[in-house]
Amino acid sequence: MKITKFVLSFVLSLLIVLGMMPDGFAKHKSNFSFEIAFSKDARTQPVTGRIYVIISKKNNREPRFQAGFTGVPIWSKFIFEAKPEEFVTIDHKVFGYPVENIRNIPAGEYYIQGFVNIYTEFKRSDGTTLWLHNDQWEGQRWNISPGNIYSDVKKVYIDPESDKPIRIVCIHVIPPVKIPKDTKWVKRFKFKSKILTKFWGQPIYLGATVLLPGGYDNHPDVYYPVDYMQGHFSLRAPFGFTEEKPDTTQQRRIRDYQFSKFWQSDSCPRMIAVTFQHPCPYYDDSYAVNSPNAGPYGDAIMQELIPAIEKKFRIIHKPYARLLSGGSTGGWESLALQIFHPDFFGGTWTGCPDPIDFTRFQLQNIYKDENMYYRVYDWVKLDIPETRSTDGDITIAMKNRLFFEQVIGDKCRSGLQWAIWQAVYTPIGEDGYPKPLWNWFTGKIDHEVAEQWKKYDLNFYLKNNWAEIGPKLVGKIHLYAGDMDNAYLNLGVVLMEKFLKTTKSPYYDGSVAYGRGKGHCWMPRGAELIKLLAAHIKKYAPAGEDISSWQY
Repeated sequence: MKITKFVLSFVLSLLIVLGMMPDGFAKHKSNFSFEIAFSKDARTQPVTGRIYVIISKKNNREPRFQAGFTGVPIWSKFIFEAKPEEFVTIDHKVFGYPVENIRNIPAGEYYIQGFVNIYTEFKRSDGTTLWLHNDQWEGQRWNISPGNIYSDVKKVYIDPESDKPIRIVCIHVIPPVKIPKDTKWVKRFKFKSKILTKFWGQPIYLGATVLLPGGYDNHPDVYYPVDYMQGHFSLRAPFGFTEEKPDTTQQRRIRDYQFSKFWQSDSCPRMIAVTFQHPCPYYDDSYAVNSPNAGPYGDAIMQELIPAIEKKFRIIHKPYARLLSGGSTGGWESLALQIFHPDFFGGTWTGCPDPIDFTRFQLQNIYKDENMYYRVYDWVKLDIPETRSTDGDITIAMKNRLFFEQVIGDKCRSGLQWAIWQAVYTPIGEDGYPKPLWNWFTGKIDHEVAEQWKKYDLNFYLKNNWAEIGPKLVGKIHLYAGDMDNAYLNLGVVLMEKFLKTTKSPYYDGSVAYGRGKGHCWMPRGAELIKLLAAHIKKYAPAGEDISSWQY
């Protein structure tokens, strides 16, 4: 049928009236945008880093504290040598989460905030030059990191059909972290690592927080066992020790105080408890191993940090007295340190560890599955969950969590969980940043990269090296997980347990326990854990060792 010019003109006019014009025709699309800058009073030097705008319907907290996997909308953009008072535009081309495009913001009133995350140039000893956020002893938390800049919270009316930009000026600088003062019980120290500073080309620091046993000062000739407690960066005392009675009903503070009374009592086995501080440019924690991207943190911890601790405090310098514990990130680290250094440590109490068998990296088999985000069947594509409640309800899908991380920082610069897994396990990419295991937007897995992850697959390592390291690990591996772990981390524990039960010549002779209906991070804690460690030392201390002097 021949279409006349009159008919075509009529149809196009009707589509315009009805708002149905396809992209590329005459339908109006706004140039709505946010424009963000930082003031000269906040910083006089140019900034390379990332700039954010965050919006919220609520004003109960600053928007920068409301952003998260299930939080308020946030958009961001990499900036290079942005000058003071030079506005950076965030428009419809900038990717955001959970609202991808600012044009999709429903019209209405919002509280908005701008933020500037400052990066440092690292000229590494391996020849790569990278721009990353250098931790300021806050634990790689972009929204509270000292030196970063933020704006006042501003109430505005947002109309995504408007062509008028909304301007935000960041004027406030986050102050330095305040280090808690030492007490009779708790000591802290921090030093520049020669190994890591050489690798990164910038000063990199290690530290420790040490909890001393009752009677430490009154028994100057006594040396003690130690629990090297692994976990996220924190300046809190080990076990949350406190001398102040809480004036709150908050259960955590009450538990901390109850433990503290136990620690000071005559019934508490005497030992030293230590938490490590080893934030890296990718995360609040290095994972305590050597890595192409994160650097030689394993060497730095074993050759610098632990020797410094054992020189400064009266710790028994023998494997039977060096024990490990930790949950989640600290669970993986405690198990990895024990496995990779079987002669140095005397046992690990590992709870809810990050994936320890990469055929169950949460719910993915990274060696065989095709996609991180979806299960694809002939006619159906299902989102893969990332976390769940202990009732089994899905709390967030994998793609949502990873999209949020991408907004906070591309190239593994979010300072968040999946970024550090990439940075630790993956090879260096052509651009010098970690080579992605998967495509961040489609979820497609790169199986050549997956093969490179095997050196950090702890169950794979055990299976392939048991004949050599097994005799050094007898009685030393103790695993715990809730069978409803929120991040499905119990699945990896199950796989390692299956292997450990098959071990012969020697049998592993450790333990694995599951908390029925328990989530992340179920394991022995506090007084229960201390008593387990003390009993283990008494059982496994070599003949002739003095295990009585510290039992006063």
